[in-house]
Amino acid sequence: MAYGDPARSTEVAFLGVGTIASSGSTIVTAKTGRFRRRLAIGVIGLVLLLIAGIVGVGVLLTGGGGTGGTDAVAVPSAQLPDLGASVPVLAALSTDAPLPDPAVLSSRLTPLLTAAGLGAGVSAQVVDVASKDVLLDLDAADPATPASTVKLLIAAAALTTLGPTETLDTTVVAGATPGEVVLVGGGDLTLSRTAPSQTYPGAPTVADLATQVVAAMPAGTPVTRVVVDSSLFSGPLTASGWGAADAPSSYAAPVTAAAVDGARVSPGSIARSGQPGLDAGSALADALGVRGAAVVLGEAPAGAKTLATVHSAPVSRLVEQALSMSDNMLAEALARQVALARHLPASFEGAAQAVPDALADAGIDVTGVTLFDGSGLSLNDRVPASVLTAVVRGAADGSLHGASAILSGLPVAGYDGTLFDRGEAGAAPGTVRAKTGTLLGVHALAGTVVTTDGRLLAFAVVADGSGSDVAAESALDQVAAALAGCGCR
Repeated sequence: MAYGDPARSTEVAFLGVGTIASSGSTIVTAKTGRFRRRLAIGVIGLVLLLIAGIVGVGVLLTGGGGTGGTDAVAVPSAQLPDLGASVPVLAALSTDAPLPDPAVLSSRLTPLLTAAGLGAGVSAQVVDVASKDVLLDLDAADPATPASTVKLLIAAAALTTLGPTETLDTTVVAGATPGEVVLVGGGDLTLSRTAPSQTYPGAPTVADLATQVVAAMPAGTPVTRVVVDSSLFSGPLTASGWGAADAPSSYAAPVTAAAVDGARVSPGSIARSGQPGLDAGSALADALGVRGAAVVLGEAPAGAKTLATVHSAPVSRLVEQALSMSDNMLAEALARQVALARHLPASFEGAAQAVPDALADAGIDVTGVTLFDGSGLSLNDRVPASVLTAVVRGAADGSLHGASAILSGLPVAGYDGTLFDRGEAGAAPGTVRAKTGTLLGVHALAGTVVTTDGRLLAFAVVADGSGSDVAAESALDQVAAALAGCGCR
């Protein structure tokens, strides 16, 4: 039979190692029966050896099961160290922490509050958050120029009126003619020319808008014109009490409903733009690949088809960003949103009415509050120190519903935000969290402090007749450090 014959192939497969091939063209079968028996005996022996080995290991580990196991080594039981009760790394403040004595606290703070660096027009208040007890009051009901501490009021109004999860929309709609698109500003000034934003984490991007626009437009229709609709905001572009050099500057710009990168001239820049709306339109044209397209201000046609929509980060995040870095443009935009929610014009005047009304509805006594803007740049703003402490205390004790982002947005002394390079060395890191306020002749600080005894206090100090920045800031830092280091009993 040939080597390639199917029958012989089957035999070879069956015989396995019991088959040998000659050097010829046929296969010779060996005496496979004896080989199979020897193979079976070998396998059985190997299995027995394995079983014996396993049993031996078991005897060695257990110390033996027979009466003669005197050579077994005893293994002592493991002893774990006594670690004691665990202490949480993060824990709530003790409810038994002693309350500072108002007389002692006043005796320590009054010399600091009347220091030359703060000038003559100082008002201050210190309140215990848990008990609501007023521990110090220095003309706290007197209206004073708050500077950027007014952002605390804007933040509280936005969080309680809009809600912490609300977002702001920016849309693009079809224009009146083929090839025309309209960028409709919704008041989100964080819209970014880069992905991700260089200034506002979580911000939407112009590139996202452009991608949606291209997908929504009829195939083959080129964009030839970009219209920017900022009509959501109304009234003057700058507020009463702003200086001529305030907008544009490194800290402010004309307030418009459409802008990019916080109305900055370029992503990550310090300088703000004098034409935020047109900048936003040009950014969209660039993202669409039509840099040469005309960009103009105008309004969207009634009932225009929506081509694209992007959403801002939640209001809670916008509040944190506005407070931490004292972002004037974000604060102005949030104040306008409060006005819109209360069915008032989205203008400086509408916001100035809406914010105190919203706070009053939330249970804050706003007696003495007069606003002209949402950023605190206006020298005409007036806010008593008692209102500042009421807002901070309400956020801290939860009585201002949904306003916890105020606390998480406060700069931490010696660590971040506008307090990153301030704070007395004697105060433990993180014990002072406060909003700063600075204008010419005005220096303020309002926030929370944890005393050495673990008591949480809300405080506000406003000095609107102060002198040099260095002296005034140093004096305010000493006040905050004294509160942090005060057992005051």
